[in-house]
Amino acid sequence: MEQSVSKLDQAGAPIYEALEQFRQMRVVPFDVPGHKRGRGNPELTEFLGQQCVGVDVNSMKPLDNLCHPISVIKEAEELAADAFGAAHAFLMVGGTTSAVQSMVLSACKRGDEIILPRNVHRSVINALVLNGAIPVYVNPEVDKKLGIALGMKREQVAKAIKEHPNAVAVLVNNPTYYGICSDLKAIVKMAHEAGMLCLADEAHGTHFYFGDNLPISAMAAGADMAAVSMHKSGGSLTQSSFLLAGKNVNAGYVRQIINLTQTTSGSYLLMSSLDISRRNLALHGREIFEKVKKLAEYARDEINAIGDYYAYGKELIDGNAVYDFDPTKLSVHTLDVGLPGIQVYDLLRDEYDIQIEFGDLGNILAYLSIGDRFQEVERLVSALAEIRRRFKSDPSGLMTQEYIDPEVVASPQEAFYASKKSLPIMETEGYICSEFVMCYPPGIPILAPGERITADILKYITYAHEIGCQMTGPEDPSIENLNVLDIETTSNAAR
Repeated sequence: MEQSVSKLDQAGAPIYEALEQFRQMRVVPFDVPGHKRGRGNPELTEFLGQQCVGVDVNSMKPLDNLCHPISVIKEAEELAADAFGAAHAFLMVGGTTSAVQSMVLSACKRGDEIILPRNVHRSVINALVLNGAIPVYVNPEVDKKLGIALGMKREQVAKAIKEHPNAVAVLVNNPTYYGICSDLKAIVKMAHEAGMLCLADEAHGTHFYFGDNLPISAMAAGADMAAVSMHKSGGSLTQSSFLLAGKNVNAGYVRQIINLTQTTSGSYLLMSSLDISRRNLALHGREIFEKVKKLAEYARDEINAIGDYYAYGKELIDGNAVYDFDPTKLSVHTLDVGLPGIQVYDLLRDEYDIQIEFGDLGNILAYLSIGDRFQEVERLVSALAEIRRRFKSDPSGLMTQEYIDPEVVASPQEAFYASKKSLPIMETEGYICSEFVMCYPPGIPILAPGERITADILKYITYAHEIGCQMTGPEDPSIENLNVLDIETTSNAAR
C-alpha cells in the first residue's frame, strides 16, 4: 500500500531527545531504579554498557508518564499516529500480547460475542479468559499441501455476522504468521454495516504501513484498532509495540483499559526504541522495505531452485481465503525433503549456526526485515541446499496438518476457571480442556480452554512433541498431564 502522507514533522523523536537532554543534566538519583544509573550493579553495566543503563530511568516530570502522558510521550504517540495513519497511537511496553489484549478488552466485555478466526495468537484467547467474552470462531480453510491455515473467506465472515447479529466485533489476522492476508477492506465494510468494530492483529504487519505494493494495512482499510509489533519488522527493541485506533474509538477509554494491565513503570529503553524506530520508518521505510521485499524474492527463487523445498509466495493468492500475500515473508515447505520443519530448524541452528524464526510440522519461517543483508541470505540458501543433500529422506509417514478444527463446548473463561482435574494426557480423550497447549512459536493454540480433546488432537500433540516442537501452555511443564473439566459441561455458550 502507499505510505500515508504525514502531517507532522516525522524527523522528531521527543522521548529520545528528552532522554539525551536528561543525560547531560547529571541529575543525582534518589529514585528508582535502584542500580542508580548502573553504579550499583557494575556487572550489569559492563554487560549492557553505560549508554544503556544511564537512561534506564523512572518516570518524572521532564520525561512524562506512560500511564497519563501529557508531554514528550504524548508527542511521541501523536507522531506515531500520524506515521501510521491512525487517529490515536499508544506506546506499549508489554509486547504485542499486551496490545492485542488491550484491543480485545476495549472492544468487548463479559457475555459479548466476538467473531474471529481460530488460528489466532494465544493473546487473543487470553483476553477472552480475562473478560468473559464469547468467541464465534470462523474456522479457516487449510492448504492441504502446505498444511497451514489460510485467511477468513468473505462468505464465512458474512455468515458469522448474519448468524450472530449481536456480536460486537470481528478480529482479523493481518497477516498470519505465514504471510496470508484476508480481504480486510471487505471485512471492515461488513463489520461496520452490521454495527460491529473491526480489530486487526498486525503483529507481523508493521511494514504494511511503510512500503509500496504490500498488502493493505489495517488503518488504511478502515479498521477500528490494530496491534502492531514494532519489534518484529519495525526494528525496535523486543517487547515494544504500538496499539493503533481509528477516529471512532474512545481513546480515553482505551487508555483506561491499557492501564488495567500495563506496568506503571514503563521502560524508557523500550519507549525510546519505539520513538527512534518510528522516525526511521517514517523517513526511510519505503526504501527499507523495498530492499527487504527484493531480498525475500531472491531467496524464494534460490530456495525453489534447490529442489524439493517450496518457498511459497503470491502464487497462492486466490482472491478470497488467500486474498493477498506478504512478499517479505520467507515461508518454506520442507516435507518433500523428507524432513519436518522443526528438524530443518534444528539442523540450521545446530549444524550451520543459523537461527530462523520457527519450524513446525511441515514449514519453516526465516524472518527477513530491516537488518538483513544479502550475504546472510546466501548463507541460508547454501545451508538449505546442504541439508537436502545430507539429510533428504522418504517423506511418507510425516504428518502434514498444521490446523485441526476445534469442537468448542464452553467459553474460554468458563473452562479456565471451572473445577478441574489433572489426567495423563493420553487418558484425556473426550474431556474438555481447561488450559492451553501450543507450539511456540508461533503461539497458535492446538487446544484452548473450553475445547474437546479428540484423538486427532492427541496424535498431533504427541507427534509435535516427538519431533522436537517446543510445547508450551499447560500447568505441567513436561506436557505429560493435562487439566480438564472435572464435570462434563453441557454449556453452549461458545459455538
